[in-house]
Amino acid sequence: MMASEFKIFTKRDVPQEEYFAPGHRACVGCGEALAVRLVCKAMGKDVIVSNATGCIEIISSLYPDTSWEVPWIHTLFENAAAVASGIEAGLKAMRRKGKIPDKRIKVVAMGGDGATSDIGLQAISGALERGHDLMYVCYDNEAYMNTGIQRSSATPYGASTTTSPAGKKSIGQYTWKKNMPEIAAAHNIPYVATASVGRPFDLIRKVQKGMQIEGPVYLHVFSPCPTGWRFKPDLSIAVAKKAVQTGVFPLYEGENGEYRLTVNIGELKPIEEYLNMQGRFRHLTDDDKQLIQERIKKEYEKLKAKCASTD
Repeated sequence: MMASEFKIFTKRDVPQEEYFAPGHRACVGCGEALAVRLVCKAMGKDVIVSNATGCIEIISSLYPDTSWEVPWIHTLFENAAAVASGIEAGLKAMRRKGKIPDKRIKVVAMGGDGATSDIGLQAISGALERGHDLMYVCYDNEAYMNTGIQRSSATPYGASTTTSPAGKKSIGQYTWKKNMPEIAAAHNIPYVATASVGRPFDLIRKVQKGMQIEGPVYLHVFSPCPTGWRFKPDLSIAVAKKAVQTGVFPLYEGENGEYRLTVNIGELKPIEEYLNMQGRFRHLTDDDKQLIQERIKKEYEKLKAKCASTD
């Protein structure tokens, strides 16, 4: 199915059922918990979730309680995609042998940016390469938040974390954020998309689209963290929206190699509007911000050119 066959969702189209129950222990204003709630709404009940170690697993499954209203398995940091691959293969075999009804159940692996772009990358690559009928969802809060705000390869240039602290001799994180969606797309899978809690209808549409596609699907969700990024908890959505408006986190989808921007900003807002909202960037100089601005503009133009070439 092509993107044009899917409608843009409005408030009336949002599923009412909740498969990620309230009462979890997430921080106030947690963008990741909101992202999981929206993803679960869009997935529906015919799923099995494989969840890597991280914030979501910790806040949602403290014994004897759980927030999960669908079948859910906790895995290690590194093997959510491997476990999901095994579940998918097992379901296929059981259907073939007539042990379960011939009904499609989508397997969904979930992890944070550390479990995705660092520790679990090998298992993810294998699952995508083998062509398993599963969806992998990365909730990107740009560091290892659960264990103390350590940097990951998804931490943006200039951000201060506990293992990349800013100081007189350090700008903080000195490498640029790993482009995990592009790495996933390089496996020639049917569908790759970015999404954000700041654009919930776009997020829901992409999840529901991914659920209908046969084969491996990769979804990368921008999930602001008030604790680690150091902003007021009531600003999570504003920060998420500003990331899109400045080009820090563009929203697009790639289907069978054809790309399109799902939210076309046009002229990007100045990067300062995003950086100045967060304490993790407060040490940056004007020259530092200009360097980041130039990098963001360059990457956004590359993405626009890719989308234009496949329109």
